[in-house]
Amino acid sequence: MAEKYPINIWVNEERYEKLQQADLADMCEEMLAGMKVIRVYADDAQRDKILKVFPTAKFDSATTKSIELLPKDVKDKIFDKVIEKQSVDMMDDFLSTY
Repeated sequence: MAEKYPINIWVNEERYEKLQQADLADMCEEMLAGMKVIRVYADDAQRDKILKVFPTAKFDSATTKSIELLPKDVKDKIFDKVIEKQSVDMMDDFLSTY
C-alpha cells in the first residue's frame, strides 16, 4: 500500500459547524488543549506536486511524515474542497486547479 502523508487542517468553531452541516464532524480528532483537526492525506505524487507548487510548504520526513507550512489561504481552499466533496479524499481534485 502506498504511503500517505497528512496535512493537518485546524478546525475552529466556524469550520466545525460547516463539518457538522456536511455530516463530516466525526472526522475531527482532538489535538492540543481540546483543539480539533482533520487530516487530509496526500500520496507520493501529490506530496511532490504540493511541494513544487507551494514553495513555503515543507515535508517533515524526520518525525511526523506530514506536509507543513502551507499558506493559510491554501489550507482554507483544501478545507472548502473537503466540504464540497464531503470527503478528505479530494487531493486530486484540489491539485487539478494548479
